[in-house]
Parts: sequence; C-alpha cells; structure tokens
Amino acid sequence: MADEQPKSPEPHPPAEAPAPEPAAAAAPPVEPPAPAAPVAEPPAEPAAEKAPAPQAAPAPAPEAPASAPVPPPKPAGQPGKTYTWGTGRRKKSIARVRIAPGTGKFLINQREVENFFKTPQDQAAARSPLEAANLVKAFDVWANVKGGGTTGQAGAVLLGLARALAKAMPQAEHALREKDLMTRDARIKERKKFGRRGARRGLQWAKR
Repeated sequence: MADEQPKSPEPHPPAEAPAPEPAAAAAPPVEPPAPAAPVAEPPAEPAAEKAPAPQAAPAPAPEAPASAPVPPPKPAGQPGKTYTWGTGRRKKSIARVRIAPGTGKFLINQREVENFFKTPQDQAAARSPLEAANLVKAFDVWANVKGGGTTGQAGAVLLGLARALAKAMPQAEHALREKDLMTRDARIKERKKFGRRGARRGLQWAKR
C-alpha cells in the first residue's frame, strides 16, 4: 500500500473553439432608382375678375328743423331783363341794391320802403337818387340792408342806389354828383376817451 503513488489528476480535454459562423452572404449591388417621368401640370386657370367694391350709400341730407322760419323767396328775374348791382355803406350799415327797368317798385328787405322806414326823412333819403336823376318810375329797386340803425341804413341804401343808377345810365352820373349822392359819408361815432365820460364830455366838477 505504501508503494502506491497518488494519481495525478487527469487533464481536462481542451475546450473546443466555437465553429466560425459562415460569412454573411454578400448583399447584391443596389441599383439606382429609375428617373421618374415628368408629371404634366394642369393648365393655370384664368384669374377671376375682381368684383367691384360696393359703394357706400350717400348720407341722407340733414332735414331742416320744422320750427325754423323759411325765408321768403327772392324776386325771380324775368327773361331778357338786365339787373345792375350797387353796394352802399353808412356807419355800420351795408346795403346791396339791385335795379332793373320797371315801373317804380321799391322794396327793402322784401318790404315796401314806406313800411320799412317810418320817418319821412329816411324815406326821402332812400328815394333821393331816383328823384335827382328823374327816374322815379323808370326802375324797379330791390335792396337788402343789415346792420346799424335806421339813419345808417337809409344812407347805405342811398349810396348803393346811386352807384347802381350810375352803372345802368352813365348819363345820369353828372346829376347824381351835383347832389353829392355818389360820395361815401365817412362820419362815424367818435370813440370814448379815457378820463372822460364820453368822446369829449368831461367829468362834472364839484366845488365842495
């Protein structure tokens, strides 16, 4: 028993190397895709005509208030009749005078001269150009006057009528100038001065 030697361990059989995997099959060459055939574009449709923009409806005219007084109509001109105009001024009054051949009608602001001017002095002043030229019944007169008082308005009508007569009948201008009816009366009210009660009226002096 002493002669028995220990047995050496048996060597393990060598591990088998894994079998090499078969090489992957070579991929076939990829062919480039064939060019696509050109697609025909549909014909362009004609541009639709633009419809006209809708127009805004005109704003309604403002209605005049029912309570507003309606001015009387102006005298309508007759066919074939010639009108002559003249402008007159006196103090703060301004008159626009229109004359035409007629029968002697005289209206001031759509009223007869006798009803417009109450005093004979103003009535005579308004008619004085017609009397100076001896044309009282030869012309119809329409006058529109505003501003100032009755004396200023009578003087404005006088000057406007004289100027209109001089335009309509140049041969009557001499008679009008002899009566001094073609000259503008420049007299106006004098202004008040400081330190006085009026234009010239001084303060009252008191002795005590």
